[in-house]
Amino acid sequence: MKIKFTLFAVFLLGQISFAQVKDTTAVNKLSEVVVTGQLEPQSIKKSVFNVRVITKENIKQLAANNLADVLNQYLNISVTSNGDDGRSKVSMFGLDAQYFKILVDNIPLVSDTGMGTNVDLTQVNLDDVERIEIIEGSMGVTHGANAVTGVLNIITKKGGGYKWQISATVQEETVGQEFAFFDKGRHIESVKIAHNFNENWFVNIGANRNAMAGFYENRQGKDYDKNDGLRGYTQLPKEQLVGNAMLGYQKDAFRIFYKFDYYGEDVHYYNPLVNIQDNYPFADTYFSRDKRYITNRYYHHLNASGNLFSRLKYNVSVSQQKQERDLENFVYHIDTKQEVDNKRKTYQSKEVLYSTGTLSNFFDNKNIDFQLGYEITNEKGFYDSSVGAFRDDNQQGVDIRKRLENYDIYSVAEIGVSDKFSIRPGLRFSFQSAFDNQYASSLGLRYLFDKELEARASLGKSYRTPNFDELYTYFVDSNHNMQGNADLIPETSTSYEVSLKRACTFDSGAQISNNLAVTHLDVNDRIDLVTTQLTPLHYKYVNINRYKMWNISTVEQYTYKNWNIMLGAAVVGISRRLDLAAENLVSDDKFFYSFRLNSSISYNITKWNTLLAIFYKYNGQQQQYVAGTGSDGKAGFFLDELQSYSWMDASIRKSFFKNQFEVTVGARNLFDITNLQSVQNGGGGDASGGAHGGGTSTDMMLGYGRSYFLKLTYNLNFN
Repeated sequence: MKIKFTLFAVFLLGQISFAQVKDTTAVNKLSEVVVTGQLEPQSIKKSVFNVRVITKENIKQLAANNLADVLNQYLNISVTSNGDDGRSKVSMFGLDAQYFKILVDNIPLVSDTGMGTNVDLTQVNLDDVERIEIIEGSMGVTHGANAVTGVLNIITKKGGGYKWQISATVQEETVGQEFAFFDKGRHIESVKIAHNFNENWFVNIGANRNAMAGFYENRQGKDYDKNDGLRGYTQLPKEQLVGNAMLGYQKDAFRIFYKFDYYGEDVHYYNPLVNIQDNYPFADTYFSRDKRYITNRYYHHLNASGNLFSRLKYNVSVSQQKQERDLENFVYHIDTKQEVDNKRKTYQSKEVLYSTGTLSNFFDNKNIDFQLGYEITNEKGFYDSSVGAFRDDNQQGVDIRKRLENYDIYSVAEIGVSDKFSIRPGLRFSFQSAFDNQYASSLGLRYLFDKELEARASLGKSYRTPNFDELYTYFVDSNHNMQGNADLIPETSTSYEVSLKRACTFDSGAQISNNLAVTHLDVNDRIDLVTTQLTPLHYKYVNINRYKMWNISTVEQYTYKNWNIMLGAAVVGISRRLDLAAENLVSDDKFFYSFRLNSSISYNITKWNTLLAIFYKYNGQQQQYVAGTGSDGKAGFFLDELQSYSWMDASIRKSFFKNQFEVTVGARNLFDITNLQSVQNGGGGDASGGAHGGGTSTDMMLGYGRSYFLKLTYNLNFN
């Protein structure tokens, strides 16, 4: 680890020395326009926030079909997968998906437990994406609850430069070493049509199918009839269907669009237990009791923006979203391959009415701008008691039906003290139906030095509201006693960030940019599952812990002729304070540090119209204390270590027929990573109270190994 820190220090010194190199040209590259957290669309250089952009070209190089494919290569983000159903969620700065908000065109996506949080990354399709904007750190003022570690905003395409744009894609991908048409692997098809009726009206329509036939590994699939525990799949098969449409109108400063998205997913669970039925005098028949998890999500978004009273600028969005999860139980006859006794029931639903809007440009002064905004969220949630993990008001067998509402107002100002120095204060107040009213505040500073050096600093206070599981979980039987807590209060957090950024263009045509950032995050009243009784073991969600994080990261970008090279590095230090109320024990709150690295190299062979790209990411060893019981039966804290790993993707993309036809071939997970080992030292323990001997280890599924893909895309544009 000392060697890694030394290398990181050398990397930082290299940045400092580069910042002192004299720029050899006055030629400046046009800045990208960003919208996330801005008063109005503006260049990255003018933004007070340190905005990172994942471009459409980055997405194409990765042949990414969903958000998980992209974020696997992002420096401060970790993607964790569930081996049972293939769901993937994001973790940033060591905090899970509850603290990070995912938006589409500034609208948070509905999920099982909230708005914009705990979103399954594999359910976010990227077919109609123009770019992805990421802001790290607290964004509670502009984006409300749960935007603690940052926000990710997916900007979709709206119209185009041609009267007609038609695109069709077919992608075939192995799942590890497994592939066969229809039966094994991953099979993706999509089509998009965009039409400009005239200079004012446009329409976009798209559809996508993504079928993953499951990961067998050592399992034998659904038609296996031996009762030896090998029936089924290591990672479950699933099929996703996506449909979207957008209708838009724009004239002068006025713009309005309506967007509809549909997402459907079927996840198939095949029971390893095979039942044998005596059918004398005929041959025995074999069957199994299987199930299917079905998700349907509907997304409506209406947005209008323009000028009011000639000077004021408004931007208003209204969104209605509904997500339902159904469970279908059935009997599968293995010999005839038929399903019988199908019984389907909705066990979870979430319906949300959401609206946000801003009014800005109050002053006829280019150095001062002021924005007023609002956000309204009305969530109606339902969970069927038959799942056995929830109850309401201390009554078992009662379905959970809850409505959560918040009504927020906020204000942000941007003050240009000079051409170089800008100040951005902000304040939000949130009226909550289920919790005490909350507030968020922020202060951002930006200074433009000579030699294209940009300095930014920000302070933000935000909050996270408890989710459905933390409030209403009830899982009690002869072996478990784990309960939610309806009296939980929101967590509060404070974040600080300082960043330096510089971009230079030299006479040779080379372009170099670097971005150095230091971030600190402090979370109070953190919710955790704690031991409230040892004999028998009882657990309950309580506001009891504290979390601190330090992050130092740097990203270098080099562009010269046909080469594009990116190198990023980060050191993250995390401190967690755990409290065992039943034993009056408090854990050590020292910092544990982890080293991260990511890089990409691409080379464009213009003569062959071919692009080569390689992406690499390294996640260093991570450590933390966990609460549990040792082999002696006593409660305590044990050091949990998650081993380091490397992830590499590569692709080759070639265009034909004046860029109308593209062929992309490549590989994901070149180092063939499947599981990560988690080792508990000093006795071991787990949250479910299991006792272990010293130095236990478990495996966490990360992926299904090295896979290969072929992607064919046809684009037709004409007027």
